[in-house]
Amino acid sequence: MSVTHPKIYIANDGKYFIDFNLNNKRYCLRNGNKIKLKLNPNSFPVKQRRRQAEVLAKKVYDHVVSNSYSFDKDCRSNELALFDRLIDSKLSENLSDHYKKTLRELSEKLREQVLINNTIPIEFTNDLVRSYQNNTSFNTVRRHINVLLNHLSDNGFMADKCSLRPRKQVEVLHKPIDNLPEVLAELQTFNYNLYLCCLLTYGCLLRPHREIRLLRWHDFDSELRYVSVDGSRVKSKRNRIVPNPQFIRDELVVGNPYDNIFSNTPIEFNKFYFNKLWSRFKKQSKLIDNNNTIYSFRHSGAIDIFKRTGSITKLQKAMGHSCINVSLTYLRGLEVPELTMGDMPELK
Repeated sequence: MSVTHPKIYIANDGKYFIDFNLNNKRYCLRNGNKIKLKLNPNSFPVKQRRRQAEVLAKKVYDHVVSNSYSFDKDCRSNELALFDRLIDSKLSENLSDHYKKTLRELSEKLREQVLINNTIPIEFTNDLVRSYQNNTSFNTVRRHINVLLNHLSDNGFMADKCSLRPRKQVEVLHKPIDNLPEVLAELQTFNYNLYLCCLLTYGCLLRPHREIRLLRWHDFDSELRYVSVDGSRVKSKRNRIVPNPQFIRDELVVGNPYDNIFSNTPIEFNKFYFNKLWSRFKKQSKLIDNNNTIYSFRHSGAIDIFKRTGSITKLQKAMGHSCINVSLTYLRGLEVPELTMGDMPELK
């Protein structure tokens, strides 16, 4: 068994390809499909194609050498087969589409190391995380990679977690809505669906882009006093039943039980629906701050609950937080004082 080092050529149509012999058979490849690698040099800008063809040549050569001079899936190492199976099991969990996409992209980088080295060197993992200069991105990638590595190591694949410590981040201050009645009035005339979404975000403290967007009429009880949110739509993965204030009930006109409350059809709007509406609203409104988002209504509702009740436990339940520490951190981010003047020591 043998393989020649791939050479790079340009075809008559101007496209790059690599040419090599594997076990006395000639191969000409223009992309990485043969080794299940998402790399197509000809999809890059013209000036970058030669360099990407060189990368493809190295990846293909390393692949066939590490797989006993074969492309066949059955000839992959046991480690690679185990890696693929465990990553598939992780991505089959009930995760958001965005989160799955992020994990899948990171897993492809890890897979390349398994393909070449039959393992994931900790030096590679640390270097990958270090490549993100922004502290927030650094911590996010570090956390996501460790999710994958923990899943692998817990299920029989030897892999060390990223050993880098998280970096300190500047806390982002969530900006609540200062003039809530005026903003809601303007929203009502701008777009009723966006108005109703913001009203539910404030009054029920639900998250707009999934928990609210996917609501159907059967999620409300017969008197519209409570709304039930299925765990598959909730960040904490637990079912929630939330009181529905009168000012929201007054706005609801009940439709078919299985219809979405915004589209009034069985099909909900896409996940970018409210983001696009909000962006259009921000451009024409003079009432809201640049730092205001739809989540600002949720933050405003949280402040109102805490100021009226003084109960961190009630706030935790209203927001659906998994533990009270999350609610405490949330309040600090909003810069809501947990102590009042009356709570401080007196000099008698």
